[in-house]
Amino acid sequence: MIPDFGFEFQAMGTVCHLRLCAPGEAEAAAAAQLAIDEVRRLEAKYSRYRPDSIVSRINASAGTGERIAVDPETAGLLGFADKLHEASEGRFDITSGILRRVWDFKAARVPSAEAVAALLPDVGWPLADWDGETLALQRPGMELDFGGFAKEYAADRAAATLHAAGIAGGTVNLGGDVSLVGPHPTGVPWKIGIAHPRRTGEVVASIDLAHGALATSGDYERSFEVDGRRYCHILDPRTGWPVTHWQSVSVVGPACLASGALTTIAMLMGDDAHAFLREQGVAFLTIDADGRLHREMPAVDLSTS
Repeated sequence: MIPDFGFEFQAMGTVCHLRLCAPGEAEAAAAAQLAIDEVRRLEAKYSRYRPDSIVSRINASAGTGERIAVDPETAGLLGFADKLHEASEGRFDITSGILRRVWDFKAARVPSAEAVAALLPDVGWPLADWDGETLALQRPGMELDFGGFAKEYAADRAAATLHAAGIAGGTVNLGGDVSLVGPHPTGVPWKIGIAHPRRTGEVVASIDLAHGALATSGDYERSFEVDGRRYCHILDPRTGWPVTHWQSVSVVGPACLASGALTTIAMLMGDDAHAFLREQGVAFLTIDADGRLHREMPAVDLSTS
């Protein structure tokens, strides 16, 4: 029987875990390091906190008229964001990160309506002049933020790296966004937990998976409450205000990148989320504002009453 080995590391602002099946610990550790290096490569490349990242280079050029040429990997992600913006009718928008200038979730302070409205003219993917190879941000206050999908993309890339290194079975879990390398050699599916949106450290459900990916978005990741109302970090780029309809949305799909994007869009779609996810042909589990679970997903083990 081939054993499995666990590895933990920090990246992309979260705790990350690998579970790898390998003949021995040395082989697993060597493969794990390759995956960790890939995640950290992507973190360095797309972090808005690093002045040398491609995202920071693009943002520094905003309003100057300069067109920034991007490499094929970045072009693929920008093309993906472009398609998502259209499919979501503007809800998924990688220029909406500037809203964090007025939404301070650490300070737990609700901004004024005027402060939010003042930023909206600089939010809007159509204002980013993208031709498939080069990009120009037309307004001086604009920014790109890959936070909506960089972690999920990194999970997929880490899984692909592990597969290329000879790991046939395993999981990549980057802060709750999971991409599978493959099933356990015994044929038993991996049991993936979904965080409870209101009970820290607890699992609301577990999903049995052998292939594909699972991603979750929720109103609990960065949030605060004022006068009994919860304000979360998932902001509607059309209004600048947080979503309120769902506590959590989880999606199972073939890749973590797509699953993660769909969870974000669903969080932003309110009542229309289930119809949208059905149209995409994915399995999902949602938790509404009242804490009720809704699921269209096989092999779900609910662990709450």
